[in-house]
Amino acid sequence: MLLRRPTIYLWLGLTSAGVPEKLGCANPPLSPKQRDLCRKKPFLLPSIQDGARLAISECQSQFRHERWNCSTSDQPSVFGHELTSGTKETAFIYAVMAAGLVHAVTRSCSQGNMTECGCDTRLQGLGSPAEGWHWGGCSDHIQYGTWFSRKFMDSSSKNMTSSRGGHTPDTMNQHNSEAGRQAIDKTMSTDCRCHGVSGSCAVKTCWRTMAPFERVGAYLKDRYEHSIQVLDRSRKKVRKKEREHRRVPVDKYKLIHFNKSPNYCLEDRRLGVAGTRGRRCNRSSHGSDGCNLLCCGRGYNTHVVRHVERCECKFVWCCYVRCRRCESMNDMHTCK
Repeated sequence: MLLRRPTIYLWLGLTSAGVPEKLGCANPPLSPKQRDLCRKKPFLLPSIQDGARLAISECQSQFRHERWNCSTSDQPSVFGHELTSGTKETAFIYAVMAAGLVHAVTRSCSQGNMTECGCDTRLQGLGSPAEGWHWGGCSDHIQYGTWFSRKFMDSSSKNMTSSRGGHTPDTMNQHNSEAGRQAIDKTMSTDCRCHGVSGSCAVKTCWRTMAPFERVGAYLKDRYEHSIQVLDRSRKKVRKKEREHRRVPVDKYKLIHFNKSPNYCLEDRRLGVAGTRGRRCNRSSHGSDGCNLLCCGRGYNTHVVRHVERCECKFVWCCYVRCRRCESMNDMHTCK
């Protein structure tokens, strides 16, 4: 099953900082393929953990004001039902996981932490002398990070769609993982440094660099909002209307899903949906964090919260800082 690999990958992101080094390649419940890859390249295990942490943190950041807030558990499933539900949320999880692994591995390469990879030097020496610039510096070698992400996360399936059109759960997850990797490439930027007498920019040295992962997350959140529903060919019975739906190929930059998302308003323990009861909301906002939308029309409770902090701090000679203790009373709103 393809699902087991990302589950364990995400679980590594919830472990404490020193765990991968203590666990080694034999102890985490990896698949045989992943365990073999880990043994061949044990130096990449810290980057695998860093990539999982990036993915989980960015998912929670992008959805912190949504009804589904990318909640996690400390169990191996991490995201629970969302990892297998075939919804837009599943699509985002797989995309951000793959992107996080590319980003973490590539960053480690560029920082010189590994002997197997380094900067991308393929463009060095090229450029436009007539325009006064050339490629140089340390371009991020995303090709190596992308290769490793595919090797670690994807199944051996080569075909992204079935011969009858549509997708299977494995190929859907694989497509979304690849869309996440492509997001790293699509958000890269060109940085340049000037060289010349007295600070002039007679010549520029330019290189390619990855965007901060927050920008990658925002890019994937937009792809989530415009995710495309496709046909699930693994289902035995498919209605005629569904058979006619989404047979055309989908480009590799888009996210795809099978099923409509639940509304996430009410708790559903069977599906692992926490609901929005008790979530903090913004009474003055008309967006997704507003009390009307986040509370699903159920209304909200208002609590007065006492906040104490140090304020009006002054440096006193010599040598300490004297502050006042300031108190304020603020309204906090939570969904009913």
